[in-house]
Amino acid sequence: MTAPTLHLVRHAQGFHNLTVENHHMPDPLLTEYGKEQCRILHDSFPDVDSIDLIVASPLKRTVYTALISFRDIIARKNLTVIALPEAQETSDMPCDTGSHIDELEKEFQGQPVDFGLVAARPDWNSKKGDWAPWADPMTVRARKARQWLRERKEKNIVMVTHGGFLHYFTEDFDGYDTFNGEKFQQKLESESDVDERILIWMSEYPGTGWANTEYRAYTYDLKSGSNASILETSESRRRRRGDEKPLTEAEQRNLKMSATKAWEDVGYVKAEPTYSIQSKLRAAKQDRDWVGGFGV
Repeated sequence: MTAPTLHLVRHAQGFHNLTVENHHMPDPLLTEYGKEQCRILHDSFPDVDSIDLIVASPLKRTVYTALISFRDIIARKNLTVIALPEAQETSDMPCDTGSHIDELEKEFQGQPVDFGLVAARPDWNSKKGDWAPWADPMTVRARKARQWLRERKEKNIVMVTHGGFLHYFTEDFDGYDTFNGEKFQQKLESESDVDERILIWMSEYPGTGWANTEYRAYTYDLKSGSNASILETSESRRRRRGDEKPLTEAEQRNLKMSATKAWEDVGYVKAEPTYSIQSKLRAAKQDRDWVGGFGV
């Protein structure tokens, strides 16, 4: 079976994108400007007729982004947006914590959204265990999402998700500190044109390398086995980065550590529990001792 092409989309502007204070809003909706971004995406998304599956994080802003941006193809092909719990955002802030299934079903009553996978995991919004907001569980969650999508029979899949999670899903951390909310719009080519407070705010709260409603296309790396890694298509990358070479695996690993540390500092992800870190250190020491590296 041929693996599908993935079209990854970051959600449109939500109210939490406007100020840091709004991060305390539970599962916020799209702003009016966010809805306009969806309409622009609707009119500009390439080869939309090829899309045969739409998946979204179960948070309200991602589901609405999918419904508004792809409304015509949903209607023409009688598609249903599948809410995928694994695609939720990384942090345990109220703005990144999903609503109870009852509230979601009420919010989207009569809309073509399938919350079956959410109902099957009632702990999906607990931010504990598989859903914990630190790097290792998020890495596993992203891999499970890639595996699930790879096994689908559809050939062109849209997934609407979040700026932080997209870095883990793509295993590409380039630009992790580029955008924070909508403030990136005011970061013009000449920084002298930008209010200094905005630049300080951006540097203090590193966000994501994905702009609201930005989309990129990916295919599966067939050599990656169970990790189900994906590679950005040359056309997609050239559209946004020209002929710039992508980072190496080693550079990405280093960048992931930098991104994780930066996100921990501002609360977008949590530092691993002490017991988890100690367990890793013990395991690493055992590995070194086994090969004669330390005191053997």
